[in-house]
Amino acid sequence: MGSKSGGKTTILLRCLDRDEAPKPTLALEYTFGRRARGHNTPKDIAHLWELGGGTSLSDLAQIPINAQNVRAFSVVLVLDLSKPNALWATQERLLQAARTQVERICSGPQRGSDSRSSKQPGPIGTPRVLPKDHPDRELINPFPVPLLLIGSKFDIFQDFDSEKRKVMCKTLRFLAHYYGGSLIFTSSRAEGAISKTKSFVSHLAFGTDRSKSMSTDPGKPLFVPAGTDSLSQIGSPPTTDIDIGSLHARNPLDLWKKVFERVFPPETSTEDKQLKDPSKDPQYSEALIDSMRAQKDQELDQYKRDAAKSWKGLELES
Repeated sequence: MGSKSGGKTTILLRCLDRDEAPKPTLALEYTFGRRARGHNTPKDIAHLWELGGGTSLSDLAQIPINAQNVRAFSVVLVLDLSKPNALWATQERLLQAARTQVERICSGPQRGSDSRSSKQPGPIGTPRVLPKDHPDRELINPFPVPLLLIGSKFDIFQDFDSEKRKVMCKTLRFLAHYYGGSLIFTSSRAEGAISKTKSFVSHLAFGTDRSKSMSTDPGKPLFVPAGTDSLSQIGSPPTTDIDIGSLHARNPLDLWKKVFERVFPPETSTEDKQLKDPSKDPQYSEALIDSMRAQKDQELDQYKRDAAKSWKGLELES
């Protein structure tokens, strides 16, 4: 999931070594990857879903996240570095949609559980990203499943003003550390960055070894595996021209958000404008168009139901 037109499909195709032109993603699309463990052994299969539409279809995240696969589930969030004004809202909405679904599953009755208890004990799949004695352990809020943040279009981002690059790099490092996730910057034009991205995705999909090296230079693609960063290394929010006391932040995450949005004011995107949908305004009523729209809405609802059924069928086959 991630930024609309942020390069998700391109990254996915490169990770799967598929030499084909990327096409716009329609709602929620499924594919898979295979990897052989050894000679004459069955191949491992990774089920891959791609959520299109940026944040506008975030409710579709509930389809692939279910009780049958949540223990082996990972989230890859692609954020378009070339559009910083939409970055915070994108990560906030999409991660909240995924977290809400995971937590709903964790708190509900589980298949095969004791009928005397309808609650699953403890969160499912919460990654232990920091050792017990790490000073940041009580200051972060790890995502309930493994998480990878990918900053795409680094080739455009590297031409930004150096101070703005620093703000974005520090903020994304904070977000990745706060959520207990990994962070990598990439570009479809840089083979080295794509190779490292493939390594991260392979680690999530197949449990392969990942590099433990780390790069935090704002002038180069960031490469920060989960658990290798710290709040002391990241430093405080870049507030050169901002009075922190005037921001009235409720917690560290809120403080970073306020500072980031002072530097990169959030835009009112077309997705936000859907809250004031003119198609539902009587003064714009068009009988023929409205009937076609209603039909498309029904088709989308049917697509959601069919997708949920298809996933259950895939689970049974695998």
